[in-house]
Order: sequence, then structure tokens, then C-alpha cells
Amino acid sequence: MKPIWLMSLAGIGLGLMWFAIAHSSRSSSPSQPSPINSAPTPTPAAASLARLEYKSYALPDSTVHTLTIPLHSRYEVTPALSDTVETPAVIARREGAIAALNGGFFDPENQKSTAYIVLNGQQVADPTQNERLMSNPDLAPYLDKILNRSEFRQYQCGDRRQYAIALHRAAIPTDCELINALGGGSRLLPAITVQEEGFVAYANGTISRDALGSRQPNARTAIGITRDHSILWVMVAQKPKDAASGMTLQALADFMKTLGVEQAMNLDGGSSSSLYYDGKSAYGKVDEAGKPLIRPVKSVLLVKMKS
Repeated sequence: MKPIWLMSLAGIGLGLMWFAIAHSSRSSSPSQPSPINSAPTPTPAAASLARLEYKSYALPDSTVHTLTIPLHSRYEVTPALSDTVETPAVIARREGAIAALNGGFFDPENQKSTAYIVLNGQQVADPTQNERLMSNPDLAPYLDKILNRSEFRQYQCGDRRQYAIALHRAAIPTDCELINALGGGSRLLPAITVQEEGFVAYANGTISRDALGSRQPNARTAIGITRDHSILWVMVAQKPKDAASGMTLQALADFMKTLGVEQAMNLDGGSSSSLYYDGKSAYGKVDEAGKPLIRPVKSVLLVKMKS
């Protein structure tokens, strides 16, 4: 089976099928999509017809895979945490999910999360319990920022479900309950906060630390909230046989902004970058031979049918 980013997919009918739009590589930026306008809450019948929308953008230095999950639809986005480390596809199949995106940061040596995760109102991952993180002398100057990084949140506010991207210590809105959260970072939109979240540090006016390689092109993964409150998943894949391809964090933020995203957060990237949808997987990082690197991860975001 060919990798999904080399397939040309069109002609989607009813159901959950791939819909790929390959943009011309004559420009480093994709064509501007049609504006997404706010709309009133649809009727139950209209909401049941709202579908996931997959797209693929063929850019000069990357192939970008996106999945849009409408707010008012029969789908829900939830985090999931593995007891060990597994690929998003394995976790998705076990959980009966339609789609999976690699999630937050983790330590591959002890297989413990370095990000907070809340599932069904219960905290299931706590980075302060990761001894390699908390006792690392090189990270000691940045620990306060590391423990207050951005997270993707889902609130239940009465009969409404709301999404937000906020720092871990940010207050929960009045009359709302935090249902699910998955930590990542840094924030990408409305502004990049790599320094504020401890990913980048400066000494004598020059960068002394850049944990994400934020200024170098690489495979990337991100989640965004559009102006109509839909969720957008983004996975940036490198070009085959070009390990220096991909996107910088600024390029990723700029790209997501063209798709109507107003809030966005970076997730674990590089060899962790992976998107699973409708039985197929796309991977972000390639080796020198151009083969995809498949790295098991600790956490994912899932798309499931609402129960």
C-alpha cells in the first residue's frame, strides 16, 4: 500500500472517506481558502450531517495533512494515554476511534509523560511524577515554565461543550467544568510563546536553548481552533529523501492562520508526528533514505463517534 501522502484522492461520497486537495507547489504558501464564517448552532438533523474533512496540501518543502472536526457534529475529540508507548494507529484501533493524532511530550527512556493530561475530569498524567524531568539539573531553571505550558482544553459549560487553548494554571471559566485536557506547547496562535513556555532561552542576545528546534524545518504536529469553533488537526510531513524539509514553528503558525485558525498549539513533533484516519497512517519524519520514521508515543488525541 502506498503512503497516503503520495495518493491523489478525490470524489468523496457519503461516509468517512479521504478527501485530498493537492495544492500547486508553484508557491511556498497554499491558496487562501474560503473564509469560515460563524453560524448559529445547527439543528440536530443538520449537526448529524456535519462530517470530518481531511485535506492534503502539497507544498515545496512539506506535505501537510489536516483533519477538521466540526464543533456541532456527531464526533468528539478526546485524549488517550497509553500504559507504555504505542503508535497512534494502535491506540485508535483499540479505542474504536476514527482518527488519532500524536499528542504531548514524553520521556522515551522511562515512557512517562512530561505533560499534564485530564480525561473525563480526572488527571491521568502529571509531569511532576516524572523523576527524570523533575531531577534533571539542566532543566531546573525552566521547570516553572515547563509545568505551566499550554494545553488543549475541553470544558462543559451547562449544556455546551467549549474548546480552548490555555496555560495549565489558567483559571477555568465561571460555570464551566474541565472535562479533558492534553498538554503540549508552545502556543502558536494568536502568538508564538516559545520563550514564555521554556522551550527557548537567550544568553547575551543569542539563543542558548531551543528544545524544539523552532527555527529549523522539521516534521510538526499541531491542533487549532477555527473562527467557527471547529477543531483542526495538522500534521506536517517531510518530503521523501529530504530530512531537512518540513516547517519551522513560525511557518506552521502562518499556514494555520490561512485556514481560519485563531487559537493553535504545537504538539510533540519530529519522529513522533503521525496522523491516523479512516484506517490509514501518515508519518512526518523521514530518514536519509526517505523512509518514514515510526515512533511509538505516550499520548494521542482521538476522534470518536459521540455515544
